[in-house]
Amino acid sequence: MCNSSSIPEFLLLAFTDTRELQLLHFGIFLGIYLAALLGNGLILTAVACDHCLHSPMYFFLLNLAVNDLGCISTTLPKAMTNLLWDTKAIPYSGCVAQLFLIIFLNLAELSLLTVMAYDHYNAICQPLHYGSLLGSRACGQMAAAAWGSGFLQAVLHIANIFSLPLCCGNSLSQFFCEIPQILKLSCSDSYLREVQLTTVTAFLFGGCFVFIVVSYVQIFRAVLRIPSQQGRHKAFSTCLPHLAVVSLFLSTVIFAHLKPPSISSPSLDVVLAFLYLVVPPVVNPFIYSMRNKEIKVAMWKVMTGGFA
Repeated sequence: MCNSSSIPEFLLLAFTDTRELQLLHFGIFLGIYLAALLGNGLILTAVACDHCLHSPMYFFLLNLAVNDLGCISTTLPKAMTNLLWDTKAIPYSGCVAQLFLIIFLNLAELSLLTVMAYDHYNAICQPLHYGSLLGSRACGQMAAAAWGSGFLQAVLHIANIFSLPLCCGNSLSQFFCEIPQILKLSCSDSYLREVQLTTVTAFLFGGCFVFIVVSYVQIFRAVLRIPSQQGRHKAFSTCLPHLAVVSLFLSTVIFAHLKPPSISSPSLDVVLAFLYLVVPPVVNPFIYSMRNKEIKVAMWKVMTGGFA
């Protein structure tokens, strides 16, 4: 038996052993990463520079863009580095940092998506009270709570996971450091503490999911009662992008962690992880800008120097 402190590095799953395919994967990942940086960077700049977008909805969208940049920058650059230099290693400290950021940013994203659902609910179902319920102070507190809850849970998970004694193996069947993969290396029954903590996180996840679903049921009931077609179109244009983002994130995360063991395989695990860690940061800016005229106008100003 060897404990975690005696393991200098972990070995991540290689996408391929063929050099040509490694370089091809590197080029594809580089394009994906640059697209995410561009899309989220445009949203950040547009919301920060356009005073018309200084409202609660766009404030939370800005927070989501920051989170997306963090999510994709936590996993993809390391994967690209390993592909470019034909290696699989990640230092022990690097694995700790990567896993901490993945947990922190993903839980913060779930909280931000929940807060955004609450914002849409108040904007459509309680428009007369919207200003008092979502003032700048309240928005700041909700955003801080979203980031703070993710940070706290990440600290608890990391403290639990890396206090476990690990067996002598150091190979992970994933292209990044992941909780289930680290637990597979545990030599002790004390991993049950992490299982209990993960169960608590799962209940919080479920609570957010139920809140979002209930919010959107109420939102759609209110939208269908709007008499004018233009009013319904505007309401749907506000809500549908967020619903698409929520559906993409939650469906892939839920399936990745609750799929039957009988269909589990390293290749399927990689695909699912790619779908909830890499794809959302790339497509979220396009989803939000596709049906939102204000965002499209502001992003066009950024690209053409309209704010100069």
